[in-house]
Amino acid sequence: MPVDANYIRGTMAAVLSILQHSTCPENTSFHFLSIYLEPEIISLINSTFPYLSYKIYHFHPNRVRGKISKSIRQALDQPLNYARIYLSDILPKDVHRVIYLDSDIIVVDDIAKLWGVDLGDKVLAAPEYCHANFTNYFTDTFWSDVNLAKTFEGRRPCYFNTGVMVMDLDEWRKGGYAQKIEEWMLIQKKRRIYQLGSLPPILLVFAGNIKAVDHRWNQHGLGGDNLEGKCRGLHPGPISLLHWSGKGKPWLRLDARKPCTIDYLWAPYDLYRSSRIALEE
Repeated sequence: MPVDANYIRGTMAAVLSILQHSTCPENTSFHFLSIYLEPEIISLINSTFPYLSYKIYHFHPNRVRGKISKSIRQALDQPLNYARIYLSDILPKDVHRVIYLDSDIIVVDDIAKLWGVDLGDKVLAAPEYCHANFTNYFTDTFWSDVNLAKTFEGRRPCYFNTGVMVMDLDEWRKGGYAQKIEEWMLIQKKRRIYQLGSLPPILLVFAGNIKAVDHRWNQHGLGGDNLEGKCRGLHPGPISLLHWSGKGKPWLRLDARKPCTIDYLWAPYDLYRSSRIALEE
């Protein structure tokens, strides 16, 4: 899970939700990724969760220097968004499997259920959304190039959100998947084949070749679209994880007194509401 000063409030809420809903929270370990190993953040984690099993790993932005292309939203262009690609290099070799989670989520079920997903011969597991218009994730430049469009031959590519993924790090490392994703990032620098940050190059490598997980494990899009962040409701069906992907973040909307109804599901896990807000409530 990424952690930085801008998203620390979301990270702490996510951790709290995972611990509260875990049958055996003492068996859960956290791996945080950070560009700046700020003592204040480490102190905050220690004081908030004094018994938490965790480590913080440094992700150096030089790893993606010159490889990131400008997307439709500045927040998507931050180097830390790309750290998930390099988990097999960053984490110790004795960490064989991880659940990657964005910082704008809360879990309302036992995370061990997601951990126990049988990957079979797949490297990655995530909820798939095959009803989404997959062509929208790439530009006309991509689809009009016969050689590029052949990328998905032999696959039935479906959109999946990269903010919630079960990853086999051993197989990721063996398959050289970080390098394969980087190759698409370099093509993007020259050809402009997508517009959405770190998501499309991962789709190019994995779409149509992942283990599908129940949709309950990523009720995504609760932050609205990437441009305006308009309010959205829940999708039909059971829920195990809520994800405020998109422009709107619940802590910002709550602080601005312009919350969406869905943000009140996040609020009980917010450990850092200002005293002024608490008094008014």
